[in-house]
Amino acid sequence: MADSNRYSKVTPVSWELLQRDAKQLAWDLLNKGTWKGIYAITRGGLVPAAILAREMEIYQIETICLNSYSWKNQGEMNVLKEAEGDGEGWLIVDDLVDTGGTARVVREMLPKAHFATLYAKPEGRPLVDTFIREYSQDTWILFPWDSEVQFTEPLAKRVSDS
Repeated sequence: MADSNRYSKVTPVSWELLQRDAKQLAWDLLNKGTWKGIYAITRGGLVPAAILAREMEIYQIETICLNSYSWKNQGEMNVLKEAEGDGEGWLIVDDLVDTGGTARVVREMLPKAHFATLYAKPEGRPLVDTFIREYSQDTWILFPWDSEVQFTEPLAKRVSDS
């Protein structure tokens, strides 16, 4: 099991940034063709899939249910709900491709689908077709549904207290 020590940075993503990036992803995908529907990878892909579905006027949305994370710890892949068909004409949508573990499993399920994520890291990037931003492998992306607003010490104070 990979542990949380592999993340030396944390980057919060606000709701506004997530929506802006999802709209940009929708623009990019609209220029790549027409789509039968979206396979959202749960749970992280649900919010981006909803935004894409609205912006692209896609009404057929299915889910692929997988789990491998518990906070920053990545463990064994649990497939809870699989996809049907080979994915031709479909989008696979997720929030992030990190190590590529989830992407590999989903690619096997839907080899002809177009895989789109908002964010990619170097280890997983080759497994997706379209993404908006790349982050370093040692960065933990803190999504808005995993956080809440609260006071934080200034960076200078946190570094000097270490």
